[in-house]
Amino acid sequence: GRGFSTQELAKNLILGDRVALSRSITLVESSLAEHRAASEDLLDVVSREVSKRKSSIRIGISGSPGVGKSSFIESIGGWLVSSGTKVAVLTIDPSSVQSGGSLLGDKTRMELLSRHPLSYVRSTPTRGFLGGLSRSSDEALTLCEGVGLSLDTKTR
Repeated sequence: GRGFSTQELAKNLILGDRVALSRSITLVESSLAEHRAASEDLLDVVSREVSKRKSSIRIGISGSPGVGKSSFIESIGGWLVSSGTKVAVLTIDPSSVQSGGSLLGDKTRMELLSRHPLSYVRSTPTRGFLGGLSRSSDEALTLCEGVGLSLDTKTR
């Protein structure tokens, strides 16, 4: 696919483009040095825009496996989008040490919410980062705010 300049990516993200949001989060999650510099530029532009807007609400949900975190988020998220609120759900999953990939598939457990046009659901592996968040969680949340989404994060 065609690459985007940081300015073009920021402009499209601020206009609400979900593809630009996904690409932006991938950029800030990257550990490549050239991507880190580009992500800092992107975050500067988006942060300035976010500071002009009504604030969003960030919620963190954690708990043992199987206690119903995904069901709770599907329920409350469904209620929020049915009232016209845009919602982002960023799930943080434990990573496989060997592959670096996420072990769990939260999007499949939040099927209705993940398909709703007012919601954005993304799962991020921790890649060994401790504390229940990924290294780029705060940056990804800022990017979601740039698109105009209210926020909800879930950790495993």
